[in-house]
Amino acid sequence: MAVAGVLAGLVSCSGDDEKAALTLVAYDSFPKEGTPLNDALATFTEDTGIEVTVVNAGDTGTMVSKAVLTAGNPEGDVMWGVDNTFLAAAVDGAIFDGEPTQVDFGDVCLNYDIGWFADAGIEPPATLDDLIDPAYADLLVVQDPVTSSPGLAFLLATIAEYGEPGWETYWAALRDNGVEVVDSWESAYYERFSGSAGSNGDRPLVVSYASSPPAEVVFADPPVDTAPTGVVEGTCFRQTEYAGVLAGTDHPDEAARLVEFLTGTTFQQELPLTLFVYPVNEEVALPEVFTQWSVVASEPYTMDPADIAEHRQQWQEQWTSIVTG
Repeated sequence: MAVAGVLAGLVSCSGDDEKAALTLVAYDSFPKEGTPLNDALATFTEDTGIEVTVVNAGDTGTMVSKAVLTAGNPEGDVMWGVDNTFLAAAVDGAIFDGEPTQVDFGDVCLNYDIGWFADAGIEPPATLDDLIDPAYADLLVVQDPVTSSPGLAFLLATIAEYGEPGWETYWAALRDNGVEVVDSWESAYYERFSGSAGSNGDRPLVVSYASSPPAEVVFADPPVDTAPTGVVEGTCFRQTEYAGVLAGTDHPDEAARLVEFLTGTTFQQELPLTLFVYPVNEEVALPEVFTQWSVVASEPYTMDPADIAEHRQQWQEQWTSIVTG
């Protein structure tokens, strides 16, 4: 009996010493490997012994929808990138174990191809109103607000500006002025927008981010001294992103440690030049190329997450009926 007791104790100790392996669920643009962001995650593993694997789960809307369907039996342990447009849906869907933590922020704004407008001799738009002017017919590509987080943010900006029922009239005018709709930000920016490096797109206006211009500078090949794209500050919607422990994880303590790490300096300092968002950690110094070409809107459109949750599905259905129905 004594020997059996000793063996049982050894097994127990061995089990306690084993470190958990965690899965970080994130939207598609979160890198799985090969970037300073992934190197930062490797630092977490070195410090804790906890391995972290990144799983991409689609655009934010798709990611949250899947998480709600699997609430309590999650695909991973921690989720990164639920923004304020989907936050209430995530909370109401009980996908998190406790309150999620703010990790970054930025603005969803209209971007324009500087060279295209210069060659055409046309001033780029300055406001949402400008987009329904015939001068900008067939120039704009947006994302479907049902499937895309920036698409939803842009829809919310128009609702904040025009109210009920003015936003519906506005979108009918956009439809009549030749707006193009695609499923995701990747499709809009990399395939349809003319200002993106390597794109064969012919649309010089796209819904993207205020931090997209510095990305064009950082990744330019050959290098460039100035950003080829600009931001229409008068169209920006403030987007805040969150991370949290997923309800039902087998490793809640380790997952909580990872969420804490995601707000620390080691990880946050890599956000500007990888995800091109602003870190919430105020100790992080921003890179010059990021501050030089990015924009923080002085008066962005905003909306209470509770209002978004209450009306989102209704607004999406109305939008679909107007624009693609």
